[in-house]
Amino acid sequence: MDDLMNEVEVVERYEISDDEEDDYDYAGVAADAGLVDPEEEEDDDDDEDFAAALASVQKMDAKKPGSVASGPSHHGHGEDRVLTQVRPEVVDDFIRNFLIKVGMTRTLDNFNSEWYELQAKGKLAEEYTSTVPDIYLRNQELDEKVVGLQRQLDKMREITARAQGTWDKFRKERDFHRMHHRRVVQEKEKLTSDLQRLRKHYLSYEPTLKDLQRKYEVAMKEKMLTRLERDRIKARVHTLEAQIKQLQDERAGSKQAAPSKPRLPKKGADSRLPQAGSVTNPYSALTFDPPSVERFQLRRTFRGHLNSVAAAAFHPHKPILATVSDDMTWKLWSVPNCDLVMSGEGHRDWVAGVDFHPAGTHLATSSGDKTVKVWDFAGASCATTFTDHTQAVWDCAFHHTGDFLASCSMDHTTRLWDLSSLRCRMTFRGHVDSVNSCCWQPYSNNICTASGDKTVSIWDARSALCVQTFYGHTNACNSVAINNRGDVIASCDADGAIKLWDVRTVTEIGTIQVSQHPCNKVGFDRSATRIVCASDDGLLRGYSTEDLSQQCWSGRGHEDAVQCVAFDPADTLLVSTSTDCTFRIWS
Repeated sequence: MDDLMNEVEVVERYEISDDEEDDYDYAGVAADAGLVDPEEEEDDDDDEDFAAALASVQKMDAKKPGSVASGPSHHGHGEDRVLTQVRPEVVDDFIRNFLIKVGMTRTLDNFNSEWYELQAKGKLAEEYTSTVPDIYLRNQELDEKVVGLQRQLDKMREITARAQGTWDKFRKERDFHRMHHRRVVQEKEKLTSDLQRLRKHYLSYEPTLKDLQRKYEVAMKEKMLTRLERDRIKARVHTLEAQIKQLQDERAGSKQAAPSKPRLPKKGADSRLPQAGSVTNPYSALTFDPPSVERFQLRRTFRGHLNSVAAAAFHPHKPILATVSDDMTWKLWSVPNCDLVMSGEGHRDWVAGVDFHPAGTHLATSSGDKTVKVWDFAGASCATTFTDHTQAVWDCAFHHTGDFLASCSMDHTTRLWDLSSLRCRMTFRGHVDSVNSCCWQPYSNNICTASGDKTVSIWDARSALCVQTFYGHTNACNSVAINNRGDVIASCDADGAIKLWDVRTVTEIGTIQVSQHPCNKVGFDRSATRIVCASDDGLLRGYSTEDLSQQCWSGRGHEDAVQCVAFDPADTLLVSTSTDCTFRIWS
């Protein structure tokens, strides 16, 4: 409205008063005089054109819904004016409504005439013909927005309240954890101070403990030496009694023949291997109950060496265990408490093989320094050293008579040592790779060897000839063992397989696929019904010879590869050695 009023330009303002007397002389003109002024005739034509245009616009407005007709209006000349049409919700309606409200009908008629004329000629801008926003609809939209915003506000208030509760909860938990942390720090400081105090207290006792430890080791060594000396004397007495009894029997039984004295070998003379078949295997007529390997559990763990523990062997008569290590030492331990009894040093490289003398008076060790040493317990020293091997020696084993020692080496040979003459009596050649393990067939003159050339061979110690060779392994053989009866051989290889061989028929009995990791050691129990093996995956496994496909036991505990496993003579204990510098007792 204000914009419309501002656009109206006033050319001249003239006020006419009704009270003012007009000096103009109006003359009456007859309607039928026939005299018309040309200018007046032009004005009449213009009025007729304007009236026709106004009538057409009013007809168009009348056709629109919601149009309202105004009452008749009379001009001063008495002519009937056209009805006023009201269009809804536009700018001009606002002006019309205002004029109708105040009763300015003549002004309304003039406004309509001029407005429709301008609109018909297209001289009105679009902004003057657009719809005026409905304040009620606008208010309704705003009310709906207000309601929606109010709902969002309420929802946000609820979320804020929950967040505040969660924050309060977290703050309480934080305060609790802070308080707990402070208490833990205080306890830690207290424990640290107590530990430092105890450490100082322990340091004050450390010299005394070392002195007591040294005295204990000396006492245990003396005790062990005393026991060994007693056993040696008992063995001598037993031998002398047997010789005396034999002499008495010969004197009583031979009256015609003169008594002959037994011919004893001189010191340094070669010993003789017993005749084939002259010695009966006592285990061939004995039967033993199989050990309950499936119930074996880890009992003790001992870290007795500074490096990998390579092998272990049990004393034939006493609860004593011997271990050898890559730290170039061997040690004797009492079983099952594993108190240190004796230790020996003398090798210049790792020690890989160990075996007790059948009488229990000596210990043999083989080493990477190409030597085999025999240790005397009575003298607490090295009795002899064999140095004929040209490369590292892997394993060694005593003959059942105690007069001979077999050793196998990386130089592809196995050698037979005479403990009386202290020399190499035989050299067994035939393997084309390192000989990794050796053992004696019980109460015979046959040596069984396992080699890196994937074969297992049996050698006659009297003739130094290969008696039998077993083929079937697909990788290097790491260990070989024979049961007490001497009729079954077990061997394991680097492919993780164990094979059983029949000595009499020279055939393969069966194969056990243990794992994908190499098997390092295999052993029988005394009943020859159980087999245990040590593997590179850190596990011990037990199998029954009656069902090779079924694993009856698995021992887990070592942290690295297991190098050796062995039963004690009574099958009540099982010892395992490992690269993790420990040996463990299972029972």
